[in-house]
Amino acid sequence: MVGRQTMNLVLGILVRIVLWLLLPPLLPGIINKVKAWVAGRRGPPVLQLYYDLARLWRKQVVLSTLASPGFVIGPAVAWVAIACAAALMPLGPAGVVVSFQGDFLLMIYLLALARFSTAWAALETGSAFEGMGAAREVSFAVLAEAAIIAALLTLSVQTGSTSLPTMLAPPARAGAVLLAAGLFIVLLAENCRVPFDDPNTHLELTMIHEVMILDHSGPPLAVILHGASIKLMLFALFLAEAVLPIAGLRPVAGGLVLGAGVLVIVVGVGLMESLVARLAFRRVPLLLITAFLLCLFALLMAWKGGVA
Repeated sequence: MVGRQTMNLVLGILVRIVLWLLLPPLLPGIINKVKAWVAGRRGPPVLQLYYDLARLWRKQVVLSTLASPGFVIGPAVAWVAIACAAALMPLGPAGVVVSFQGDFLLMIYLLALARFSTAWAALETGSAFEGMGAAREVSFAVLAEAAIIAALLTLSVQTGSTSLPTMLAPPARAGAVLLAAGLFIVLLAENCRVPFDDPNTHLELTMIHEVMILDHSGPPLAVILHGASIKLMLFALFLAEAVLPIAGLRPVAGGLVLGAGVLVIVVGVGLMESLVARLAFRRVPLLLITAFLLCLFALLMAWKGGVA
């Protein structure tokens, strides 16, 4: 009996890991399909990123003469950090790979480690353009992380827990709309989407994330792209689970509601990139401060409701 329970536990963990590895590249494909539909084009196939990853894994790595081993180690460390952060994020009724009290703090640090590793690899090239992109990435991240912390504190106050599976099963509250708006802005910023950045641009002076990976090729670039898709799925799940009261639903219904919520979020990102222009750099901090204030107001409402 104990052996069977252990086997089921291990099998469940393996299934969740496989989902985190295979599903994320689907989300950028949906976004690109929505953008193509709005523009009246056919667009690339939804599975395009899978094809790109397979192609990049077969290519050789081109290294700068100035680059140290950190140029290759940085993307690997960033991917591991993002994957570990994803392991802490529950998949709704499917559960979580690992959880413990205070795990949301570890998730914040893992995401920060991934950002540091990506910036470190960009600086290894000795390129002024990549250094400029790394500086922009880190500068905007300061405000985005403040909004993330405020959102997590809101969920902690609402649920009285510091464990992500419990925090991301909140009851329906009045501050859910504020929290959703703030987290959607953070999702766009953390994943370098419009209006913060344009993943399709090739103008070095206007890029943020894309300019940081200009010199990467082959498997390291594949690792970066796959890690970025995992991060997009992580934030989409975070947003959906933070505002949708799926805890009281049956597993099948909860899974369908969560999947529909993630799909709506991804389609919303595609519509945002199609209908909204990218902001000037001087306006980006204002939008991130707005996201922080929205999450802060949600925190104040949750605290007031808890006191009452």
